[in-house]
Amino acid sequence: MKVLMLGWEFPPFISGGLGTACYGLTRAMSQKGIEVVFVLPRPVSSEYASHVKIANHSVQRVGTDAFVLSGFERVKFRAISSALSPYKTSQEYERLLARIRAQQAQFLEKWSEVIQGSKSGEPYGTNLYEEVDRYARLAGLIAMEEEFDVIHAHDWMTYPAGIAVSALTGKPLVVHIHSTEFDRSGEHVNQRVYDIERRGLHAADRVIAVSYLTQQILVNRYAVPAEKIRVIYNAVDFNGRSLDTQKAAIRKDEKIVLFLGRITMQKGPEYFLAAAKKVLAVMDNVKFVMAGSGDMIQRTIEMAAGMGIGHKVLFTGFLRGSDVDKVFRMADLFVMPSVSEPFGLVPLEALRNDVPVIISKQSGIAEVLTHALKVDFWDINEMANKIIAVLRHPPLQSTLREHGNFEVRRFSWMDSAQKCLEVYQSLMAPV
Repeated sequence: MKVLMLGWEFPPFISGGLGTACYGLTRAMSQKGIEVVFVLPRPVSSEYASHVKIANHSVQRVGTDAFVLSGFERVKFRAISSALSPYKTSQEYERLLARIRAQQAQFLEKWSEVIQGSKSGEPYGTNLYEEVDRYARLAGLIAMEEEFDVIHAHDWMTYPAGIAVSALTGKPLVVHIHSTEFDRSGEHVNQRVYDIERRGLHAADRVIAVSYLTQQILVNRYAVPAEKIRVIYNAVDFNGRSLDTQKAAIRKDEKIVLFLGRITMQKGPEYFLAAAKKVLAVMDNVKFVMAGSGDMIQRTIEMAAGMGIGHKVLFTGFLRGSDVDKVFRMADLFVMPSVSEPFGLVPLEALRNDVPVIISKQSGIAEVLTHALKVDFWDINEMANKIIAVLRHPPLQSTLREHGNFEVRRFSWMDSAQKCLEVYQSLMAPV
């Protein structure tokens, strides 16, 4: 089986949840003997460097725009010079483009005759949507140079590319949706993004959703037939980690409650702060750490100050590399108060690091994670009560840690890769 994979982030270049998922899934596919050609934007300078490092993996070029990574023996990466990057708005894209131009980046001569998208003639689109279209054109050129059986496109930025390649080659298209526009924007959706998502979902031969929560959104909001959708859960790399049985015995003056993720509407930072205020009304020896960045960061800082708890809330900014592991080791509890979370990889990372978790019921991970406390994102009283219970009762904390750490081991990327393979095989015409 040969797969043309279309994505727009992959560690170690840039990484949010999508990059982490692509990394784990692609590596598992390679280990299962599936050949993958992964088309992705060439990495550009970004403040959001990956927190997922490819340990002991070397990069080897195999062509002008192609490279392979050790540990990914059956995967070839094809790079497109592109300013597509995770979680960018149109305005942020324009600022990134200005910075790239100022740096006078060098681009592949190979594309000089085919890049027609931008009005200025430069090798980037003048806006985010034009860049998505440009990625689709260049992905089509790459597809004509490769052999593959099926196309697998991740999230809305690559759906036009998937549609184009399928039209050019006649190969079946699988689209994988990790987050919908309703997850990211609530009811204030960007109509253009929604239209691109909907077109990709309906053009696909099969749709992979990361949870049944996401499947319901696709059925109800995008009118995708339920029988067209397959739910395949994400997983987490365990990397040989073992339970640190001494962690609960570590004594420190203050308890640490952690929020780790993008500080945006989707992740519910205001509910985290509201619950923090209630906890601090009855427990003084607690610090709340908010690790991440996003469009609500300034507003969230001002909110903490306005609540009178600014001295009890620490904002770390975006964390990279070993700093992520350090903040997990410091934490007594992780809270994910997401308003709408298609899956939720960070709770699995927390459990892998022996940190008990509280998750919102409005998350895909809540469907399958047993040893976690669950709460509606809007119920700040219950969220506060659960935080207090974990911090005040060591046996509860210890039970959640031990059982959660054991439970996380059953989330396997090999299982996810096998289910993807079954999706591919279902689309193959009988010989």
